[in-house]
Amino acid sequence: MAATIGTLERVSAATLSQLILAESAAANPTIAVIDVRDDDFIGGHIKGAKNVPSRTLDAMLPTLVRQLQDKQTVVFHCALSQQRGPGAALRYLRERERLVQSRSSQATDEANPDGSEDSKEDGSRKPVEQKVYVLDRGFVGWQEVYGTDERLTEGYRKELWEDGYWG
Repeated sequence: MAATIGTLERVSAATLSQLILAESAAANPTIAVIDVRDDDFIGGHIKGAKNVPSRTLDAMLPTLVRQLQDKQTVVFHCALSQQRGPGAALRYLRERERLVQSRSSQATDEANPDGSEDSKEDGSRKPVEQKVYVLDRGFVGWQEVYGTDERLTEGYRKELWEDGYWG
């Protein structure tokens, strides 16, 4: 069944914070946070998040799918996770599916030259199973609880949020 905005799974800030803290010392984290905010990114962001502004997302999707192919969990968000975040997650899922199908249709039934099933002739690896989520309530909800927690948030500018500048 193809994903829709309505079927995208949400993750709470509390659950995401636990995942991030559990992997904070990992050499190769299995989670990625993709922040699709545009100019509103300046008020702070989830630690380790990759900013892919929504206006550049379509051009970046093939690259993003390749960069995230080894991640088990990918979480998208924007300010409120009502439009840009869910839309980005949906476009990402569709692009990932398209690229995976394209690769499998190009592959032959022959074994890879090195005998492995996980690497392709072009050097790319078979993508891992991946869960894609949208952060419930977006960065607005996140910063209300974790904005000042430096283990979880970087570049936080409390005055921007207190003055209602973004919310």
